[in-house]
Amino acid sequence: MRLLITDGTTELGRWVEVTGLGQGVDATGLLSRAGIERTLSVFSGFGDEMDRARVERRMAMATSACRDAVNTDSFFDECEPILGVRPDLISGSTEARFAYRGAISGQVYADPVVVSDIGGGSSEFVSANTEVSIDVGSVRLTESVLPNRPASVEEMVAARRTIEREFVNVDMGDVGTHVGVAGTWTSLAAMAQELAEYDGKLVHGYRLSRLRLEEMTFMLAAISVEETAAIPSLDPKRAPVILAGAVVAGGVMESLDVADVVVSERDSLDGAAKHLLALP
Repeated sequence: MRLLITDGTTELGRWVEVTGLGQGVDATGLLSRAGIERTLSVFSGFGDEMDRARVERRMAMATSACRDAVNTDSFFDECEPILGVRPDLISGSTEARFAYRGAISGQVYADPVVVSDIGGGSSEFVSANTEVSIDVGSVRLTESVLPNRPASVEEMVAARRTIEREFVNVDMGDVGTHVGVAGTWTSLAAMAQELAEYDGKLVHGYRLSRLRLEEMTFMLAAISVEETAAIPSLDPKRAPVILAGAVVAGGVMESLDVADVVVSERDSLDGAAKHLLALP
């Protein structure tokens, strides 16, 4: 769950909280009550932050987990009074387009630029003219293929084959710059630098090589969730799913045939904010 408050020129605040809302959706078709309660608690704080900042225009976006769950409307009913706006259930295509717009904002990259956004339930690829959304992400891959830590060789092979199969038809053409956005990429960038704590200023613009990503994937596969949670730069709540996120990230780079990725703190929130501020 992420919140951005901006006036279009200055970022007034950015918050990220992991609530596990999408856990179990594949198996049950439902957003769990526990996940909903954790999310509403975070949203209460987000609502307070927006009230303190006197936010005049609000937009809430719901993505993969809510697209797949059958109790999304009742969840939105509970969100609306807390956030001051009813969430919009956006498509994978819209999610990708917002991510692209946010990622390239204020940046100069070698063209063509391809942006990848790895979420919990889906992954998006987007360029100036093409967007692709695939229903695989860090949570979905964890629950279906990588439930154990350390992960066995067989589980890692199965995970890589799953990603190869899911991404086999992704064709984004030539790539001048690959930009990675959202929590999986930013977490991996912080870990790759072995930061003492997460620092967005050091993460933003970091160039993560495919070789370094592969080294971290092997490391994560060999340790427990508890050991993963102890990594200083990683939010402990991401520990159960970051290995799967790394596998997806490797599949993204292989699919695009790139040697590295430029990691960006600017993402779909920034793109949505630009959209919202442009409205009459």
